[in-house]
Amino acid sequence: MSVVELDHLVVAASTLEDGVRWCEQTFGVTPGPGGKHLLMGTHNRLLPLGGACPQAYLEIIAIDPEASAPTHPRWFGLDERDPAAPPSLVHWVARCDDLDARCATLAALGLDPGTPTAATRPTPHGVLAWTISVRADGRPQCRGALPTLIAWRGEHPTLRMGEPVLSIERVEVGGLPPAAAALLVAPGVHHRGAAGLRATLRGPRAAGFGSVTLETR
Repeated sequence: MSVVELDHLVVAASTLEDGVRWCEQTFGVTPGPGGKHLLMGTHNRLLPLGGACPQAYLEIIAIDPEASAPTHPRWFGLDERDPAAPPSLVHWVARCDDLDARCATLAALGLDPGTPTAATRPTPHGVLAWTISVRADGRPQCRGALPTLIAWRGEHPTLRMGEPVLSIERVEVGGLPPAAAALLVAPGVHHRGAAGLRATLRGPRAAGFGSVTLETR
């Protein structure tokens, strides 16, 4: 199978404005522009990440109040999110070139990575296009440790984001069956015993540089 790489970390927010404020207060950085996902009725803001994971970024995502509701559950558990909950890390997305085969292998192990689904998003520079594994219930699995899989068709979004201000210090995933963990070995991503997803990011917060650890609930 092909190499797996961390593509992006997903922070869910009740509103995109809440997510932007959280990013500014947590890291001292304002996220860059994102766009709208018509397939899911969501929108996002993006921030490139430096460190051990090439072409990685932070996605802040929320339900788009101006969009029509989709006929299926939204990704990343957004439909079940408590509107009063603060923005939080919920998931990670892993990039690979053999998405269909890897989904089938994970399904054979008794997991549900989702169904490969084509998606697009318009940008001022053209249309971003990708295939992504989408679960029927929209919920992250294994407390966010089992990644959504993505294969980009064309340009990767980080090519338009500029130089990263935040960097990844460490990403840890846990609670996956050993056979599944063996399929999801990615540069900069460490496997641990405790269930869930944890990411430590470094950036210009308060006085000087500081580290912030985010963890799924």
